[in-house]
Amino acid sequence: MTQFLNFHTHNFPSTPQEKSIYNLLIQDFRRFGEVENNWLSAGIHPWYAHPEDWQSQLTAVAQVAGHKNVLAIGECGLDRGILLPLETQLKIFAAQVKLAEQLQKPVIIHCVRAFNELLQWKKQVKPSVPLIVHGFNNKPEIMQQLLAHGFYFSLGVALLNPESNALKVLKTIPLTRLFLENDDRNTPIEKIYEAAAVQLEIPISALKNQIWTNFATVFNQ
Repeated sequence: MTQFLNFHTHNFPSTPQEKSIYNLLIQDFRRFGEVENNWLSAGIHPWYAHPEDWQSQLTAVAQVAGHKNVLAIGECGLDRGILLPLETQLKIFAAQVKLAEQLQKPVIIHCVRAFNELLQWKKQVKPSVPLIVHGFNNKPEIMQQLLAHGFYFSLGVALLNPESNALKVLKTIPLTRLFLENDDRNTPIEKIYEAAAVQLEIPISALKNQIWTNFATVFNQ
C-alpha cells in the first residue's frame, strides 16, 4: 500500500502508513545525530532567528544541510507577526535560499502576511530551486499570484475547516503543485488526505500517487 507523504511536520510518524519530512528547528540541531535517519528539512525559522548572530545560525544550517537525508532547506521565510524587522528577515531568508541553490535542494517557506514581499523577492532573485509555501491558507488571488511565479503549496489542518481559505482554493491549485502536511498538529495525516480527496472528488489512492509524483519532481527522486 502506498504511504501517505506528510510533507512538513514537527512530529514523527505514528504509523508505518506515513512517510514524513520532519522539520528540524535550529534550536534542535544538537539532536541531529538522533534524527538523521529520518527525512528532514533544516533551516532558520523567522521566529527563532537571532538578529545579531544569524550568520552563526546559517553556518550551523550549512553544516547539516548537505546530509543526504536533509531533503530541503527550511522552514524559513517572512512573518509580519513578529518583532524582527522584515528587512532583517529577508536577509536571513535570502541567505538560506542561496545555500539551497548551492546544494540544489528545495525550500520550505513560512510566510505570514508578507506575500507581497515574497513575490517581489522572487521576481528580483529568480531562484532555480523549487519553493513550497507550507501551511497555505490564504485568498485565491494570492494563490494565483504565487502559482504564476512557480510556487508549490502544502496545505494542512485548515482543510478540516469548511470555512477556511485552504478548502476554498484547493480545487484551483493544480494537482501537480500540491502537497499535504500536518505541521505541528497531532491530526493524523490520513484525515487531511481524506478531507482533500472529498473536496477534489478523487480517490485517496489517486491523491497519494499524485503527491508522490510531485515529490519525485521537486526532489529529483
